[in-house]
Amino acid sequence: MAIIVEHDKRKQEILQKSLDVFIEEGYEDATFQKIADRCGITRTTLYIYFKNKHEIFLGSIKELLAELENSLKEVIKDKSKNAETTLRQILTTIISQCEENSKLFSVLLNYLMQLKKSGVDTNSRVRRRVIRMHHILVTIIIQGIRAGEFKDENVKVMEETLYALIESAIFRIAVLNQTDLSSIQASINRTVDSFLV
Repeated sequence: MAIIVEHDKRKQEILQKSLDVFIEEGYEDATFQKIADRCGITRTTLYIYFKNKHEIFLGSIKELLAELENSLKEVIKDKSKNAETTLRQILTTIISQCEENSKLFSVLLNYLMQLKKSGVDTNSRVRRRVIRMHHILVTIIIQGIRAGEFKDENVKVMEETLYALIESAIFRIAVLNQTDLSSIQASINRTVDSFLV
């Protein structure tokens, strides 16, 4: 049992340290050797945990999204807040996490562009990774409608509007290098205001 725990712990450490390599080097220039060096292990040892760089990168992204999801679950846990407050907090949390990980999102966008050039359906890949976030937004919107806080409108349209603002924030952060996200936050607040009864 201890060996499994140590294996999982080492794997998590590798994923965390590899993020720095991907951020500093970019996906293309990050190598197995650079990741192994950052982790203080040999390439041979790294192969025990991962088959290739692609697997490490996807694992790192999955870890990042898991951290975001845990943050969102913490916000949702507080049942003393109404749907409006919860929704605003969720959106603020997402935007701040994007801001904190701006360099990684830049690497991720470059990676997605490379996939697209090779004919991969990037839309389905991204959708699979963010399905839980969509579910959280839909759940809060439905709760707000049922509680009489939000207008009884098309939930999918409401959720897609919020998701488009999140995508816009990621683009501004990762591609345009914007650090002042006050206009995004204002747009989010205005959108949530438009949902209110």
